[in-house]
Amino acid sequence: MKSILVTGGTGTLGSLVCDRLREHGHEVRVLSRHAKPYAVDLRDGTGLDAAIDGVDAIVHCATAPRGGDDKAAAHLLAAARRAAVPHLVYISIVGVDRVPLGYYRVKHKVERMIEEAGAKSPRDSGLGWTVLRTTQFHDLVFRLVAGAARLPVLPLPSGVSTQPIDTAEVAYRLAELAVGAPAGRVEDMGGPEVRPLADLARAYLSATGKRRPIVPVRLAGKAYAGFRAGAHLTPERAVGKVTFEQFLTRRLG
Repeated sequence: MKSILVTGGTGTLGSLVCDRLREHGHEVRVLSRHAKPYAVDLRDGTGLDAAIDGVDAIVHCATAPRGGDDKAAAHLLAAARRAAVPHLVYISIVGVDRVPLGYYRVKHKVERMIEEAGAKSPRDSGLGWTVLRTTQFHDLVFRLVAGAARLPVLPLPSGVSTQPIDTAEVAYRLAELAVGAPAGRVEDMGGPEVRPLADLARAYLSATGKRRPIVPVRLAGKAYAGFRAGAHLTPERAVGKVTFEQFLTRRLG
């Protein structure tokens, strides 16, 4: 049995990681801003040393799309090094090094911070690390489409495809990595299908019984160009099993 700390352990992904680890008999410490006894705000790092003390691994799922992931990671990495934690697992996104989106840039910065933290310590006693990149979750696509469908028409970025993956499948992989040895950057995980975003929107409308004309909207900017070029996709690593329609059945069922 291992003792594993999961940051963002009450979130959509983190809670599933915690469940999977517990199912396999591991001791799990859930870290979030409000979860007792490890209520820690990673933005200031207060209480991190006590939360991390004695753990065998950290799975870093906490994230803030509005900013601050790099600052949080700096606190976490410093505490992990002080406690000589042997392994940190980080969940990232396919395309963070290719799509010039602000959130992606910060995620990529955190990846580099983790690599540098590992490089500064001796291999036999330092912070080992594993980074897993995945494509967007079904949940994210669902929220995007559901939000757009509140309007009389359903506007979507034109020419963009996506490769959504099931959150539970990612959680299973993260739990597997957490109990293993540090592996560096592991192979990406992509959903089972690369599909136009409009196609997924039609699946959502069909599943919910809504009728909305889908309006393609051409956007400006380098980030949009990156998405149109498919820089966020990994068709050669389409290892996910759950399709978007299967996710919808479960979510809406």
